[in-house]
Amino acid sequence: MNSASAAPVIPWPYRLFFLYIEPISTLVGAYFAHFQQAYYMHHTYSTDTHLLAVSTRESIVLSQLANLYLAFTLNEALVLRATNNRRVWNTLLLVLLLADFGHLYSVKAAGLHLYTAVTQWNAMYWGNLGFVYIGALHRTCFLLGIGLPASSGAGVNAKLNT
Repeated sequence: MNSASAAPVIPWPYRLFFLYIEPISTLVGAYFAHFQQAYYMHHTYSTDTHLLAVSTRESIVLSQLANLYLAFTLNEALVLRATNNRRVWNTLLLVLLLADFGHLYSVKAAGLHLYTAVTQWNAMYWGNLGFVYIGALHRTCFLLGIGLPASSGAGVNAKLNT
């Protein structure tokens, strides 16, 4: 294969985060959403009724959430492992960045102050906010081409089409 057709190598910090750290962390979220539902509910939003069992309706929704976390994990870990093609990486990471914003928006009912109240975060909020911030930052840096080998063209559009 000649160098003109060889896909550029994705730098190891991005590979480490997107192929290992984030998929494992998301898998942990799926585990808690499906197998530790009472814990998940209590730590997502604690109420006086936290001693009550998780309702059937909540259990269904949490298992669906766990399935979406699993889909996120598999898409990221397996699709990105299958190629070094920047266009594929850019496309998937752009979709996941949009999902990050949706995930962050979903926490709004707990109060807007919570987005920046890091000293008040429990483990669940570190996952639902802090880790999502870190993932979104990594995706944004990748999409902007930060730390990536130079490609032909200029600007973000060239990066998205590489």
